[in-house]
Amino acid sequence: MSTSALQKAKGFKKSKTGTYVSMGTTAFGALSVAKQVKKARAEHDTLKLVDAVVSAAAIVTGLAILYRELKRLGDDDVLLG
Repeated sequence: MSTSALQKAKGFKKSKTGTYVSMGTTAFGALSVAKQVKKARAEHDTLKLVDAVVSAAAIVTGLAILYRELKRLGDDDVLLG
């Protein structure tokens, strides 16, 4: 792997594509939180429900941060340069 390719690989996380991948994996976590909520409600377990709500809030916050990062990247995409 050349130095240029290695630099691009290191910069992937700070690229638009890398940010989209991060958003996708973060959103994928919402599936497990939805299952958590469903199970907690079925069991009438308030503590598990609170845990699921906190996890959902963390996912929403994470997505908001990634969205903000995506807006900041704008045209300065590392992989395109």
